Amino acid sequence: MRLCAAAAALALLLLVGAAPLTEAYDPLDPTGNITIKWDITQWTADGYIAVVSINNYQKYRHIQAPGWHLRWAWTKKEIIWGMMGAQTIEQGDCSEFKGNIPHCCRRDPTAVDLLPGATNGMQVGNCCKGGVLSSWVQDPVNAVASFQITVGRSGTSNRTVKPPKNFTLKAPGPGYTCRAAHKVKPPTKFISPDGRRTTQAHVTWDVICTYSQFVAQRGPACCVALSSFYNETIVDCPKCSCGCQNNITNPGSCVEVNSPYLASVVNGPGKGSSTPLVRCSPHMCPIKVHWHVKANYREYWRVKITISNWNYRMNYSQWNLVVQHPNFDNVTTIFSFNYKALNPYGVINDTAMLWGLKYYNDLLMVSGPDGNVQSELLFRKDPSTFTFEKGWGFPRRIYFNGQSCVMPQPDLYPWLPSSSPRLTKTAFLALAIAACATVAFLYNHLVLDKYCRKS
Repeated sequence: MRLCAAAAALALLLLVGAAPLTEAYDPLDPTGNITIKWDITQWTADGYIAVVSINNYQKYRHIQAPGWHLRWAWTKKEIIWGMMGAQTIEQGDCSEFKGNIPHCCRRDPTAVDLLPGATNGMQVGNCCKGGVLSSWVQDPVNAVASFQITVGRSGTSNRTVKPPKNFTLKAPGPGYTCRAAHKVKPPTKFISPDGRRTTQAHVTWDVICTYSQFVAQRGPACCVALSSFYNETIVDCPKCSCGCQNNITNPGSCVEVNSPYLASVVNGPGKGSSTPLVRCSPHMCPIKVHWHVKANYREYWRVKITISNWNYRMNYSQWNLVVQHPNFDNVTTIFSFNYKALNPYGVINDTAMLWGLKYYNDLLMVSGPDGNVQSELLFRKDPSTFTFEKGWGFPRRIYFNGQSCVMPQPDLYPWLPSSSPRLTKTAFLALAIAACATVAFLYNHLVLDKYCRKS
């Protein structure tokens, strides 16, 4: 008994200890991460100058406005003399300095990106995007942010300098867990613009940050509705997908579309906030995705996708949609959206990433007449797999901006009339008319046959 109890305790300890390592694993993007590179390029009288780069290597998860916040803690008594391409949100207590005042004296500074309108004297390469980083698949050029930092009181050689610790990346909220900085060998090499000279950093440290929805503690932020041409039933988003409408215990959690106070609420306090202000609905989700099986041809079938923004406070820039469906291996044409196969399982192509065309529909506007984007997908039929039975035509899973959307229950999917004993009103009426016609035909036939016999 003691041996069994000890074994059970050991198994529980292993499970608890392994949880933080497995929570951040993303099966659709197993190697995705954000890598922070700290390159010391020059020594100064009391420290160094470094170039800090934030590289988003995630395939479909990006950082949207109000942008990233990077925080760390100094190992010794370092200060920041100056920064280019970014700034700290607080200066801290610099009262001990009389002449040259440092940019930041905090033991745990938090850096943010500069806005696009920053002066030329404050800009460096890949800076000044307001903290917005694209995903690697959508736009690898804009998936990198950089800034320059001048550090004092840090040591002036490879042996005396120490890397910062306790890195925290917010994008803009929690969700990322960063490992300790480790030294990279060999250090980063830089190539001159003309390509004729290569220089090398004195020291390079790497910090790898991975995302976990468990760490982010986010509830669902999107839901999926389903419909088809072969059934008049529209399966809407499940009720309370992203929260329940309750103006008694949580007043102001949503706004009715015809409310006379709509303009004042939307433009009032909290405007531009990342906290959603959604249109009142049974599902209460900021984003609704509608998948409609539109048509069936001899060799192809067609789907229409509509993404609707129900959030009055958020313009979703550089949005993306990840869809899992077994027929993406046979996709032929996608209208008005970009497309990239993710292939998370190697040769099996059942996961697609969709996003808007630049300057056309890559900005999903706030709730209203322009608060939706649409596209249609044309699939070729594979005789060995194609069917509309048992919900095959609908997606298995949909993600919006990296967040998993709530799907309807499978038993509620629009069904094929021929595969179910249930009948819609239209089908029942047609069947009744056909039955009446058959009875009338048989009756007339019998009457006519009887008349002919008498004659």
